[in-house]
Amino acid sequence: MKTVTINLGSIDKVKSFVNDITKFDSDFDLVSGRYVIDAKSIMGIFSLDLSKPIDLNIHDENEIEAIMTVLEKYK
Repeated sequence: MKTVTINLGSIDKVKSFVNDITKFDSDFDLVSGRYVIDAKSIMGIFSLDLSKPIDLNIHDENEIEAIMTVLEKYK
């Protein structure tokens, strides 16, 4: 598992983020404080405080380089 800190400060960024990560078969969790939600759930993401950076846990070692390339725009 790898953890990356991302910023999803706008509705457009959230929609783009969900579209980008649903292309992968991996499991992703967003962690904000004590809340852990499925990163592929757009409704779940909107339940978080998007004004602060959020930790993304990536549960895949095989596609990690491709995933990290996609995530560059959310750092």
